[in-house]
Amino acid sequence: MIRIFHNTNYDFIKWWRQAALATVAFIMLGLGSFLWKGGVNFSIEFTGGTLMQLEFKQPPDVAELRATIDRVAPGSEIQQYGTNLEYTVRGREEGGVEAAATTSTEGVAKAIQSALDAKYTPEGYTVKRIEAVGPKVGSELRRGAMIAMLLVGLVTLAYLALRFEWRFGAAAVLSTAHDVLITLAFIKLFHIEVSLVVVGAILTLLGYSGNDTIIIFDRVREDLRKARKESLYDTLNRAINETLPRSVLTHTTTLAATLALLVFAGEVLRPFAWVMTFGVFVATFSSIYVAGPLLLYIERKFPRAVSEKGRVSAGQAKAAPEARARDEARSERPARPAGRASQRPATR
Repeated sequence: MIRIFHNTNYDFIKWWRQAALATVAFIMLGLGSFLWKGGVNFSIEFTGGTLMQLEFKQPPDVAELRATIDRVAPGSEIQQYGTNLEYTVRGREEGGVEAAATTSTEGVAKAIQSALDAKYTPEGYTVKRIEAVGPKVGSELRRGAMIAMLLVGLVTLAYLALRFEWRFGAAAVLSTAHDVLITLAFIKLFHIEVSLVVVGAILTLLGYSGNDTIIIFDRVREDLRKARKESLYDTLNRAINETLPRSVLTHTTTLAATLALLVFAGEVLRPFAWVMTFGVFVATFSSIYVAGPLLLYIERKFPRAVSEKGRVSAGQAKAAPEARARDEARSERPARPAGRASQRPATR
């Protein structure tokens, strides 16, 4: 596989318009689903309530099961969980924190179990698990998850600003924000319940995507320090091509692990596996088609000063005006048919 991607010279950046169109369309689909079908489907860990997983000896009539539970816990959600013998019952607490002070979530579970005993007899089903979370705890967990994701973005920006410079940091953070938005669109479109496991997958994805972007940006920084009279457009393509073998091997290994979880893990870990499997493709996509073009745009709007000796070589600084002109012309030019990028001479 390394030989296949050895000494490649693909012009990745020229496809940024098509990539931007695809990612915006996907995010808009997720936003449309959000507006049409309501907000994010949070688990009881964030909303508070009672979750029961039931396994029946014989497949129950769903309408009868729903009617039985609604008599003691109105508004409960009943979903098939795996086979037609297993179901989950989720009862949310009504009335907020004040109601939770007088109504025990465990009491809701006991009331549901008593109704099921009367309908199906205790021998006709098994309670495999019961989870009860108060509304106050759920609200705190949701706030903590949001703070964690914001901190990831701030730490990434600070690290890249110190390790590289603010232009790289801004491009990486915006690329990470893209990954969050497109992952949330995926979660909404495929009706994945947002639990602590899914939040963990999103945080893992943010670190994974950031690492992939850092690898490419580190190579860009090394190439910028060399005395090459080439534009940033060419430098970005060079960096992506040079790190391509490493990226392919890393993503293939990660995909093997996430697919194994997807196939062999249980229902609890399956949402994590779905988000991570999708996230591997998103991280690869964003590090090439989002982070690179964003850096090119930021460099064009905030060009480097010739006095930045520590980060830009003398040759690069001398060629900066004409290189920026070439970048603008090439990024505005319509994409050519797929193929290898043409070789550019090292000097004019």
